Amino acid sequence: MVKRKFLVTPVILLSLFFVSSALAQVCVECHKKVTPGIVSDWQLSKHSKNKIDCVQCHGADHKSAKDVAKAKIPTPDTCATCHDKRVKEFKAGKHAAAWAAMKAMPTAHWQPMSLMEGMKGCGGCHKIGLKSEAEIKELKKTGPGFGVASCDACHTRHTFSVQEARQPQACQTCHMGFDHPQWEMYSGSKHGVRYLLKQNKTLPATASAPTCQTCHMQGGNHEVRTAWGFLAVRLPMPEDKQWTSDRATILQGLGVLDPEGKPTGRLEVVKAADVARLTQESWQKERDKMLKACNKCHSANFAKAELEKGDQIIKDADRLMAEAIRIIADLYKDGILPKPKNYAHPFPDLLAFHDAPTVIEQKLFVMFLEHRMRTFQGTFHANPDYALWYGWSKMQQSLTEIKEKAADLREKTKK
Repeated sequence: MVKRKFLVTPVILLSLFFVSSALAQVCVECHKKVTPGIVSDWQLSKHSKNKIDCVQCHGADHKSAKDVAKAKIPTPDTCATCHDKRVKEFKAGKHAAAWAAMKAMPTAHWQPMSLMEGMKGCGGCHKIGLKSEAEIKELKKTGPGFGVASCDACHTRHTFSVQEARQPQACQTCHMGFDHPQWEMYSGSKHGVRYLLKQNKTLPATASAPTCQTCHMQGGNHEVRTAWGFLAVRLPMPEDKQWTSDRATILQGLGVLDPEGKPTGRLEVVKAADVARLTQESWQKERDKMLKACNKCHSANFAKAELEKGDQIIKDADRLMAEAIRIIADLYKDGILPKPKNYAHPFPDLLAFHDAPTVIEQKLFVMFLEHRMRTFQGTFHANPDYALWYGWSKMQQSLTEIKEKAADLREKTKK
């Protein structure tokens, strides 16, 4: 039997186009009645103007209200059909690892799943991360499988506006609040104030004022990453012996190093989640990118000096943080505070978050994830008030309280 090659002729392509358009028109007419907001957003989009319709993203299997489950939910690979370069960049950056980073946190597995996979807590922002086929199937079991698209976290569906995603407010939804109030820091900084003045037309459009994207997505590059990473710890260790000791203590509190200073299995999780730079080269690469961004408005010497001040702030904050961690580790060691059974090493687990079992351990978690974060993030985001009063000052207060509570616990054991 002779096999014939199937040739896609212009006639066939034209036929497919008309079939797709006809199906899309059916979708539009129905959804104008059912979900008119979706239709109006799509009609505003470049997709609509370029004849990218419902079928290209959602498939042609869903035809009525009775078979809604057959509508395909797009993933980044769906977007890659047309936006291959940007999707490749995204997959190489930290946003793609957001789901893995959330899953890497031990406390994530102790929360109500409605907060996590239900996208009402951590999952509400971390859903931007890539998910495996198995994870997508699991999400579909507990719901209709939403939260797998990633790109729509910034390019809100169904407008998918590039202009919207370029505004700093596009980052506000996730980069705010308890442990990473970058929006509040930025919007109150001179950088943010000037850009908001541009938005309300007080300053002309040509005035220099960086957005989040100016610094973190230069030239539209979707490979978002920072030199110090989310937790402001990195390898290799510094030459300064005190800082090396303090950072080792913090890494032990994070469960990345064991009591002897050797890597644990959790280090592999940190690598997979891309939350820290683990070589000098990877750190320097991101620092050089940031210097390039700063140099568009500032002299190279000024930018270098300002970023080095941020490094020094991390060093100073690590001094306070390490002292607090050691106080609680000594309470474990001396049998004054019972070490939780699920802690692998004789150090408080900084990633236990609010599930830490005692008040003093919870104070430590807040000192680390709220106050230390604000100390260095406020510095790097040019907001001195956050760096001092919401960061450094709060760290000092937390350390004082931890010392006092530790002394009280020791006193009680003598009685």
